[in-house]
Amino acid sequence: MTMPNNLPAIDLCLNIPGIDDSGWYEFISPLLMDQESREIFKMPVQYMFKDIPESPCTTDYIDYTIAEMDKQNIKLAMLDIDDNNLVSQEAIKRYPDRFFTSFSLDPNNGIDEVARLVNAHEKFNLKAATSFPAGTNPQTPINDKKWYPLYSKLNELGIPICICVGVPGPRIPMSTQKVEFLDEICWWFPNLKIVMRHGGEPWTELACKLMLKYPNLYYSTSAFSPKYYPKDIIDFANNRGSEKIMYAGYFPMGLSLERIFHELQDVPFKKSVWPRFLHKNAEHVFNIHL
Repeated sequence: MTMPNNLPAIDLCLNIPGIDDSGWYEFISPLLMDQESREIFKMPVQYMFKDIPESPCTTDYIDYTIAEMDKQNIKLAMLDIDDNNLVSQEAIKRYPDRFFTSFSLDPNNGIDEVARLVNAHEKFNLKAATSFPAGTNPQTPINDKKWYPLYSKLNELGIPICICVGVPGPRIPMSTQKVEFLDEICWWFPNLKIVMRHGGEPWTELACKLMLKYPNLYYSTSAFSPKYYPKDIIDFANNRGSEKIMYAGYFPMGLSLERIFHELQDVPFKKSVWPRFLHKNAEHVFNIHL
C-alpha cells in the first residue's frame, strides 16, 4: 500500500509564495463576519491549518517553488493566471514545461465574464477553470443559472472546471456548495469535465455516488492534509473509482509540500492506484503530458 518511490506527480492546487501573501484572500473579506477572521487570522482558514508555511527570504520565489517541486518529483503544477497576476505570467514564461494555466471565474460579472474567459484562453492557453461558489459576492450556488453561460463556453472550448464543494473552510455560509448541485450540472453538460475541489465534506459518500453515475465528474484532494483524506474517497479510488481521484496539494496557502508527501506515504492506496492518482488521471482530464 505504501506510495512507490520516484513516481512523477502533477499538482492541481499550487501557488507561488511571496513576501506578503495576504492579498490572496482579499476577495473574501466582505463575507467574513467574525472578529477573529477579520482582524487576527493571516488567512481565513488559519483555525484549521496550524503550520502554515512561512515564505522564505529569497530574491526569486519562482525558482524557490521549482526547487520545492523538484524535491517531491512534481513535474507539473496548475497555476492560476490572469492579466494582473504578473508572477504567474513570469513563471509560465520561464518554465512552460513545469506549469499549466487555470483561470478563476466569477458569474456575478455577467456576460463580461465569458469574454474574460475567452480572452484569457487566447492569451494563456488555459487548461482549466476554477470556481469558489461560496467565495463569490453575492454567493452563487453551483447550479445557479448565472453559471450556465460560463459552463457552456467551457464546454465549447473543451476546458475542464474545478469547483469547490462541501463546507468551505472560511467562516462563510456553505449552502452554495452542496455536492448534490453537481447532479444537475453533470446531467445538463455531459461533455464538460468537472473536478471537485476542497474535500466535499460532509457529502463524500454522495460525491462517490455521483462520480459512479457520471463519466464527466472527478475529485481532487486539494486543501487536505493526506492524513485527513476522507475514507469514502480512498475506498472509491481503490475500487471502482481508480480513474476518478487526483492529487492536489495546498502549497503554500496552508501546507508545505514536504508535509504533504511525507503523509502521502501512509495513505492506503493500492499499488495500481498510485500512478493514476499522482499523474495519469490528471493527464487525461486536463489534456496535459509529462
